[in-house]
Amino acid sequence: MNEINLNQINSDLKKACPEKNQYFFGHGKLLLSGEYFVLDGALSLALPTKVGQSLSVKYTPSFSPTLSWKSFDVKGNCWFDSKFEFWHFKCLDEHPSEEALFLQKILQQVRKQNSHFLRDDVDVKIETHLGFPLSWGLGSSSSLIYNIAQWAYISPFELLFKTLGGSGYDIACAQSDGPIAYKKITSGPNWSPIYFHPSFRENIYFIYLGKKQNSREAVADYTKKRPFTAAKISQITELTTEFLNAQTLKQFQTAMIAHEQIIGEALDLVPVKEQLFSDFKGAIKSLGAWGGDFIMVATEEDLNSVKSYFSGKGLDVVYSYDDLISEPAVAISKDSVKMGFSNHLIH
Repeated sequence: MNEINLNQINSDLKKACPEKNQYFFGHGKLLLSGEYFVLDGALSLALPTKVGQSLSVKYTPSFSPTLSWKSFDVKGNCWFDSKFEFWHFKCLDEHPSEEALFLQKILQQVRKQNSHFLRDDVDVKIETHLGFPLSWGLGSSSSLIYNIAQWAYISPFELLFKTLGGSGYDIACAQSDGPIAYKKITSGPNWSPIYFHPSFRENIYFIYLGKKQNSREAVADYTKKRPFTAAKISQITELTTEFLNAQTLKQFQTAMIAHEQIIGEALDLVPVKEQLFSDFKGAIKSLGAWGGDFIMVATEEDLNSVKSYFSGKGLDVVYSYDDLISEPAVAISKDSVKMGFSNHLIH
């Protein structure tokens, strides 16, 4: 994928198309701290990515309305093509694929939340365009759910919880331009934009491990080990605060190592550095579900050295912090953003 300019692709995806009636864009996501335990209320630090997914809608009058859906990958190839009727969103394909049945489930849930959704005599043509490879695990499903919810004027969080499940941090990322603190409590998802702009971010890199992790299976494994003590959840919350307050690379690395140890011991998993990269000079942390997708590296080594090391391990997708992570269009100061949470269930 190195030959494709992802930032240019996503810059184009964010521009609404004049020939489309409606247009939406959702950011991808990385969970920097709090993986797994975010489900049980641990404070977590999440980063929206510059790359994401768009959804466009085109309406045309019709006496027999249908919904036509096409999804395109980062190279512009159509990887999903399906049609649905409007009454129950029955798939009109002769042999519906797993993806078509999942989309049907989403559309049926949308109708439950908004009974007026797609009731007019119009054909609807949907196109989604992904701004990163489908295998990367950066939020192809969550950005899709967010975009559909915006189109249908419903809560993206409720749509997520009633279909895919999960903590909801990825939905918060989809609609955010910069870092967020996220906490799920009994009343719903609570999140806040925060100041996170480390002076040492040129020492932070993100590397794709070459395989997409199944988040639902990882959550199922985590669930089997519940319940965890309040003290354990508080440890993760405290580490998130340490990530946010780190003034030096060394402090940030210390928080990374401690986080890996706590998760590893709690879930009986081997930290990724110990398992695969024990000779690397720096700290390495899994992001999201362990065993796949992206890892975060914090090191004094420069970009070329980092790329050389991981290339030797067969891993060629390496991004610097500034190349991958979204920042607010208007710079914010540390004093201007307080970590005061409010419930964002309806947004």
